[in-house]
Amino acid sequence: MPEVKLFDSERKIMECLWQGGEMSAKELAEELEKTVGWSKPTTYTVLRKCVAKGAVERMEPGFRCRALVSRAEVCRQETDELIRRNYGGSADRLVASLLGGKKLSAQEIERMKKLIEELE
Repeated sequence: MPEVKLFDSERKIMECLWQGGEMSAKELAEELEKTVGWSKPTTYTVLRKCVAKGAVERMEPGFRCRALVSRAEVCRQETDELIRRNYGGSADRLVASLLGGKKLSAQEIERMKKLIEELE
């Protein structure tokens, strides 16, 4: 799957689809009006952008929509971009930045050790 870069507004559409599964554009508009305060035209505009990017599939009849990329894939892409842009592609520098100066509990240290062992 090619990378799909999502703006915050597009991410709101995706969150609805990831939580609710397949939805009609009308259902999306109603949900986003309640949760974000968007008008129907705003939702439809952002939804069209998601379709154009290949993140959402539009199906007829009824302008039904479903996510074509998973939350996990989007998170992986965004994390990879963060590491590349801010840490020179070095994941260990990201981890060092996240942990810098923090006191970890014994449980947290143990979980990190297990993660590292699984990656080896």
